[in-house]
Amino acid sequence: MKFFNSILFLCKLGILSSLSLRRMSLKMGTIAVFGGTGITGRECVYQALKGGNKVVVLARDPSKMLVPEGSGGPAANTLLKDPKLTVIQGDVTKQASVDSVFESDPDISGVIVALGGKTKDVGPTMLTDGTSCIISAMKNKSSAKRIAVVTSIGAGDSENQAPLFFKALMFTVMKGIFEDKNNQEKLFLSPTGPGHDLEYCIVRPGGLGKGPPTGVINVIDGQAGSIQRADVAAFCLGAVCDESFPYLKKTPCISSVGTSISIHFELLSLMKMII
Repeated sequence: MKFFNSILFLCKLGILSSLSLRRMSLKMGTIAVFGGTGITGRECVYQALKGGNKVVVLARDPSKMLVPEGSGGPAANTLLKDPKLTVIQGDVTKQASVDSVFESDPDISGVIVALGGKTKDVGPTMLTDGTSCIISAMKNKSSAKRIAVVTSIGAGDSENQAPLFFKALMFTVMKGIFEDKNNQEKLFLSPTGPGHDLEYCIVRPGGLGKGPPTGVINVIDGQAGSIQRADVAAFCLGAVCDESFPYLKKTPCISSVGTSISIHFELLSLMKMII
């Protein structure tokens, strides 16, 4: 087991000062978050704002841009308001909508993709289509190179790192969503993929929880356990802000603890996407 020892991930939210973030940052630019109104995306947005970054979010429904449960404390699930936050209404599968994010702020220096949703609502190829639009906009509308993309344990060549019961679902009821995740990853991992020349990190978390950040993030070679979404967000922010981030052009599988009941809760959530 390998451990990523960045200060971003060893300190809990609130302990790490914005000054510390500046010292390790590529620059104090704007971060674009796609999927920012989702459970993991909210954590990315909230933590980036607390770190001193400006954030631009593309959302189908801006009213869902809420304070996250894990890091938000008593304010959780209330509308997130911050002068450094811009929320643009639009559809990630529409190139014009994605372009508008980069046109809104010339200082975007990093991109986080935390797309999700029920397949019946967003369609079977939303992850691939939306990420294709994001890559195109980065190349044609921005100078940003850093991008963190949240997929899942079991995607790509991490199939054997998924627990057995999860693997069974991957090839049955969750087959469609994993086809989309795999195609999304190929946009970067294939030598001919449009995102192959970007400074990407494909983040494959284990079973996701909604609790507070633990400050413990393990990059693993073996079977994945569970991890809080707040910790996944911290890892993604490291990928787009940390000048010496060691997992660029890689596909790290991350978890905080061994296999636990939180994976079962997340399985129920994933299954709802396709039912």
